[in-house]
Amino acid sequence: MRFDVYGPLVLSLLPAVVGPVIARRVAPALAARVLASAAVVTATATTWSLVLLATALLADAPPVIREAREQGRPFMDPVPEVIGLGAVAALLVVAVRVHRAVRAERSTRRALRRLCAGQPAGTELIVAASEVPQAFAIPGRPGRILVTSAMLSALAPAERRVLLAHERAHLAHRHGALVTAVTLAAAANPLLQPVRTAVAFLVERWADEQAAATVGDRRATARALARAALTAGRARSACALGFTDRAVTRRIAALHTSPPAHLWPAAAAVLALGALPALLAADATGDLMGLLSGVLN
Repeated sequence: MRFDVYGPLVLSLLPAVVGPVIARRVAPALAARVLASAAVVTATATTWSLVLLATALLADAPPVIREAREQGRPFMDPVPEVIGLGAVAALLVVAVRVHRAVRAERSTRRALRRLCAGQPAGTELIVAASEVPQAFAIPGRPGRILVTSAMLSALAPAERRVLLAHERAHLAHRHGALVTAVTLAAAANPLLQPVRTAVAFLVERWADEQAAATVGDRRATARALARAALTAGRARSACALGFTDRAVTRRIAALHTSPPAHLWPAAAAVLALGALPALLAADATGDLMGLLSGVLN
């Protein structure tokens, strides 16, 4: 308990360090899934570690512990009281951050649902009359793709096929849920913010690769992305899970090279790093339960 409980907090730095490296070297689909999974597990473990540390403030609260102290039976505080106070304060911050993140997610979803209001149930593509060039996926059942007339008019027919294939990839692979999960993880543990940034980039790269595979031409996909980015850049617009968002220059450069490899050993190493904080948190929990069990006996 005295050492394991701090392990998840320290190890949460590792995904933030290796995330950008994995994003550059591993196939986007695999890297996004692995980093998101590691971030969620790590955030859960660090939050639980804070809960365990906060129990230091309960040294005199449970009746059985108070009775043990009154009867002179030994009971050692697992952590100093000041650390328990710090853990309580940190938990309050975590609760506020997660609450704000959930509210922002719900607000975004409501705004997206309003964009789809009045559309027939089977409509996948929504074309909005607007001078602002935008295109993005709207997750849901069914998922929708919203493209403005300005964006469509800026693209050639072949480039439109790339755009639609990109947005369909977002919907088919539930990229919105993946980004939401890692966003909440970063809200619970700010040290994971670099992982959130990496996953947001990776889902765009993932959709780029899917679009290139669908149209059968990586260079044509790169040209479509470049043209859409230039058009949207003039309007200074950006959207979550949008065709022209998230480090467009790097995405275009990646499409001019071969698809990245599936480095399974690297992916397995990241998953192991994500599992280690959970194992330490579980061990710390066992130690605390053993300590309380000793008091009871």
